[in-house]
Amino acid sequence: MWLILDNPIIVKEKSYSGEISKDIIQGALVSLTQASAAAGMNWLGLESLLSGVNKYSTAFGRIWLSMVFVFRVLVFVVAAQRVWGDESKDFVCNTKQPGCTNICYDHIFPISHIHLWALQLIFVTCPSLMVMAHVKYREGKDKKYMEVHNGSHLYANPGKKRGGLWWTYLLSLVFKAGFDTSFLYILYRIYHGYDLPRLSKCSLEPCPNTVDCFISRPTEKKIFMLFMVVSSALCIFMCICEMIYLISKRISKQLRVWHENQRLLFAEHHELTNMAPPRSQYRKTDPTLSDSQLSLNKREKIREGGISTTL
Repeated sequence: MWLILDNPIIVKEKSYSGEISKDIIQGALVSLTQASAAAGMNWLGLESLLSGVNKYSTAFGRIWLSMVFVFRVLVFVVAAQRVWGDESKDFVCNTKQPGCTNICYDHIFPISHIHLWALQLIFVTCPSLMVMAHVKYREGKDKKYMEVHNGSHLYANPGKKRGGLWWTYLLSLVFKAGFDTSFLYILYRIYHGYDLPRLSKCSLEPCPNTVDCFISRPTEKKIFMLFMVVSSALCIFMCICEMIYLISKRISKQLRVWHENQRLLFAEHHELTNMAPPRSQYRKTDPTLSDSQLSLNKREKIREGGISTTL
């Protein structure tokens, strides 16, 4: 049941090109706060983080941010917690032996899916803080530079992905993709695949024999688990696409600079010269002139410093 808040969240408007996820994030923040208010959870802290990350991200990064926030965080809070909330309470084994059900539950679910996904979301969103911290460091450094140099700026745009900030942004993408990949591998190894069996066999102590244990709503839980796995895989794909975009853009820029330097270097060492003498030197000789007159014309041209060609 939805809870109506007295003070709705107001997301600050940011004016920058390619803003595709502002309305999505705003609506998701309101939905998250409404869905988690009864549980005492506060998602307002994500507002500043997400708005800052979205400001300095590329188009691929904004798509990644929308997918993480809407398809993972929102689904995790609104639906997944409700679906997996009864995994311990409604886990039943066909025995009355004290402690057997608890031991079998711990064996089948070494770590809760909800807790694992919560850790995954925390680790995946933390690398974005690296980019924001680097930008804040640049802004503080630029402010000190302005005070010393009478208003001159050290950085034309502190948020421009150049120099060290480019490497920080690329490293954050590597961490994001690496964390998502690691958690998918951990989930696969712990549960031996992305499947939830309807019936599980357990023969651990203190169970008297091999008992049958049943998970509540296994099909529904499996659907949400596959949804979170596919969402994580898509986020990994978007991170890889963004890394390829950044690297290819950097390489193309370096190639353009290299070609421009080569062109300037070639122009400096090979200055353009007249490949042919002027047309005035190609004058047709009158065949009726005598040899003495031709020799006189040649001597006059030599005095003028020109070179003539007799055709």
